[in-house]
Amino acid sequence: MLTATDPLPTRPARVLVAGVSGSGKTTLAGRIGAVLGVPHTEIDGLFHGPDWTPRPGFEAEVDAFTAEPSWVTEWQYSSVRPLLAERADLLVWIDLPFRVVFLRVLRRTLRRRLRREELWHGNVEPPLHTFFTDPEHIVRWSISTRKLYRDRIPALVVAHPQLTVVRLRRRRDVDRWLRDVLQPLA
Repeated sequence: MLTATDPLPTRPARVLVAGVSGSGKTTLAGRIGAVLGVPHTEIDGLFHGPDWTPRPGFEAEVDAFTAEPSWVTEWQYSSVRPLLAERADLLVWIDLPFRVVFLRVLRRTLRRRLRREELWHGNVEPPLHTFFTDPEHIVRWSISTRKLYRDRIPALVVAHPQLTVVRLRRRRDVDRWLRDVLQPLA
């Protein structure tokens, strides 16, 4: 597993970004796409239909865009994780301290709810009281899944030895990696 300062073996063309909800996956995926000049597909936008229902064509859409020669997306959703890992050549794991992630997901959720920001297909964050009533509320989800990647990523490395994995453990590592490691390859 590489760190923020280790050189990549090759210029990546198919990139996954992994991390707990609120870690900055989508933001980093967009930045990687911009640096490499490859399309970023926000996987949440493919998954969530109106009223937060899963879209029926989700798996087929993921299959289609990952068959392309280059892309960046987030490593999410159990139904497509194996396909994503099989087709990717780089996975960037954002493994920030949970206190940082928790504050990020909390601020983001409050901002989105208070501004009634539209996310995907007309969806908005649910009322704030659902934090207490919905076990899958995004903040609660981030809390309950915060340790999953510590098991998932090592298992992924074993199952997909062709996949280069970079682990970024601090906020400054993300910028350092983009600037010093990825950008020179672009």
